[in-house]
Amino acid sequence: MSVVGFDLGFQNCHVAIARAGGIETVANEFSDRCTPAVVSFGAKNRTIGVAAKNQQVTNANNTVSGFKKFHGRAFNDPFVQKEKNGLAYDLVPMKNGGVGVKVMYMEEEHFFSVEQITAMLLTKLKETAEYNLKKQVTDCVISIPSFFTDAERRSVLDAAQIVGLNCLKLMNDMTAVALAYGIYKQDLPAPEEKPKIVVFVDMGHSAFQVSACSFNKGKLKVLGTAFDPFLGGRNFDEKLVEHFCAEFKTKYKIDVNTKIRALLRLYQECEKLKKLMSSNSTELPLNIECFMNDLDVSGRMSRSQFEELCSDILQRIEPPLRSLMEQIQLQIEDIHAVEIIGGATRIPAVKERVAKFFGKDISTTLNADEAVARGCALQCAILSPAFKVREFSVTDVVPYPISLKWSTEADEAEGNHEVFSKNHAAPFSKVLTFFRKGPFQLEAFYSDPATVSYPESKIGQFVVQNISATKDGEKAKVKVKVRVNTHGIFSVSTASMVERLQVEENEEQSADTEVDLQNQCAMDTDPNKSIQQENSEAGTQAQVQTDGQDSPPPPEPSIGENKMTETEKANEKKTDQPPEAKKPKIKVKNIDLPIEANLVWQLGKDLLNLYIENEGKMILQDKLEKERNDAKNAVEEYVYEFRDKLSGPYGKFVCEKDLKSFLEFLTETENWLYEDGEDQFKQMYVEKLDELKKFGNPIQLRFREAEERPRMFEELGQRLQHYAKILEEYRNKSETYQHINTTEMEKVEKCVSETMEWMNNALNAQAKQRLDVDPVVCAHEIKAKHTALDTTCHKIVSQPKPKVESPKKDKPVNGVSPTNEENLKTEKNINSDAPQQNGDCHPNEKNTIEMDLD
Repeated sequence: MSVVGFDLGFQNCHVAIARAGGIETVANEFSDRCTPAVVSFGAKNRTIGVAAKNQQVTNANNTVSGFKKFHGRAFNDPFVQKEKNGLAYDLVPMKNGGVGVKVMYMEEEHFFSVEQITAMLLTKLKETAEYNLKKQVTDCVISIPSFFTDAERRSVLDAAQIVGLNCLKLMNDMTAVALAYGIYKQDLPAPEEKPKIVVFVDMGHSAFQVSACSFNKGKLKVLGTAFDPFLGGRNFDEKLVEHFCAEFKTKYKIDVNTKIRALLRLYQECEKLKKLMSSNSTELPLNIECFMNDLDVSGRMSRSQFEELCSDILQRIEPPLRSLMEQIQLQIEDIHAVEIIGGATRIPAVKERVAKFFGKDISTTLNADEAVARGCALQCAILSPAFKVREFSVTDVVPYPISLKWSTEADEAEGNHEVFSKNHAAPFSKVLTFFRKGPFQLEAFYSDPATVSYPESKIGQFVVQNISATKDGEKAKVKVKVRVNTHGIFSVSTASMVERLQVEENEEQSADTEVDLQNQCAMDTDPNKSIQQENSEAGTQAQVQTDGQDSPPPPEPSIGENKMTETEKANEKKTDQPPEAKKPKIKVKNIDLPIEANLVWQLGKDLLNLYIENEGKMILQDKLEKERNDAKNAVEEYVYEFRDKLSGPYGKFVCEKDLKSFLEFLTETENWLYEDGEDQFKQMYVEKLDELKKFGNPIQLRFREAEERPRMFEELGQRLQHYAKILEEYRNKSETYQHINTTEMEKVEKCVSETMEWMNNALNAQAKQRLDVDPVVCAHEIKAKHTALDTTCHKIVSQPKPKVESPKKDKPVNGVSPTNEENLKTEKNINSDAPQQNGDCHPNEKNTIEMDLD
């Protein structure tokens, strides 16, 4: 099972995997751990990541970037319309009203939705993870900004589904950072002690997010979050661009905004200048050659000028920090540490503002760029059964308060209640009890639209169907379970009608603890085991929310089949007393009800399947184009490499006539590559390479043989000398080889003689042969002779000597063998003064002799 975390940034992405007992951020094919969130479209294929960013200026109209914030938004959204004006590519409305991009792909005009573009980016990140893990990647955790609404979250999930990824969890950026920070900490307080409060500050390319988290051993709880979705590094870039546009207009009389390529180049240079100013306080130059109308432009900027230019942006840092402290209702002194991440936090002025607000030094122990991806990978490892991770519970929060509005009878007031307050624990489930005679509608919406960075406050409508009155005409009791799931998405997950199979005649009204929901709504956690488990996901005990406050749950009659009410339990306790009049037990039955959901944003099943099919086709096209380009590059590489070697080491291995014709063929192939062969099928390049190899391979073979042949002859000669020396020793009656049969040694002598004769003949013949013709003898033939020589001779000369049997000795007595007489005497003399132990063997006797030593 794969364990992968994807950080989908606005500008850049990172991939982290679990490997070798730890979390590792992996590199792409360019050996870069950062992959730009850019997709470029060409006449034959797509390019994604680094290669796409390199085309951002040259193929501006068909290169898509900065699309993350268009998720789940309608084309007529005010934010989309504002962003549209500053983009190099065209935004268009899709059939479902969403945002799409218009590009030229495969020499045709195509319209791609934002979900499709994100799926293309995920395809690249998935390939990077698979290359490093050497296996298929399916399960993953994907990061999203904590301020994303339900519509935006659903849109990201659809993008993951298009590319075949099973997203185990959409994880908020700040929660991922907190997990990456806390799981490795060894000094966290015990669960019963006062928690350690840490504030995390993240300013990336386009958003500013802050969160406060409490840490205990094995436990992380998010206390609150605040954000400015429109404040980030790009705001600083825009200030620099505006400044230099005005300066160039005055200085060089050019309007940069009229040329999109010039504007994109200026953005790139201003971003570089911003990064340089973060580490240098001196005045720095900005130079761009052939910028516009063949003009070279230049400018200068110092850090102090830059901070003065961006003073209004810097003032926007404090409000989210103040909002966070108000939410968590803690003092500055209660904060143990402030951790910052994100590329824009490297700007000294940003650090100073954050440090000044909290009145303490800023900590940078986390990797500013990779912390989110690492946290996602850790969460994926926790969710995966294939990895054993230290127990660490994570409790996230609901970023916006969510309310429910429900339809009522004609004579009743409209029902409205807040089911999840801001910063409520998530994931979490609650059960609402209604009394209805027929189907009714629930509408979920954000309670405070002013705080939501999305134009539509409505989340969706949910119609609970198939409700009918009871047999006696009374309203049916309906249990509705609402939930904020692990992705942070609200839903009405289940509904059931409670049917009483047998009504107790003398049942007292006081025993019924249900609250009539004709005009109001009561909420409690579902007593069923399954829902209790879901509540435990939030890392908190089951709670009841009444009038916006959390309190312990009141007694609730069971709604499970074959379970008893409070009245039944009371009757059961009276069984020890004399029996009264028998009362029938009340049994209840749950009937599941269908729910029809009409969400603000959700791709239809048919459209999603179409996108999945189209993505598969594009992946296949990219693969075919890569193979075609690789075949073309192989021909080009062969031409240049061989031409270079023909004027070098290969020159003497080809005759003048063949050299001339081959060089002409190489030139002809080179010209073909840049003319008619510029755009051919893969097979054409394969055939062209085969033609080149017909000329080149014989030359290459002669060169290789000329290098290997002397070495092989030398090794064979050394082996012949070795066996010749053994034969000489045999003739000189050396004891080492006298045990070998004469016939056998004659075989060795014959083999050595024949091999030596063959080698001398081959050496003489090859010496007479020119280098530009095929060799008389090849290295593999010499190696074969070497092997044959060893096979014949080594087996004979390495025969072991026959074993000579030694004279029969007396058997050992008590594990000691008798020695010769002299040794025995010596032993006797040595031990003469020592008392002999009972059971010792006498040197001259085989049997044990017992002696009385007293």
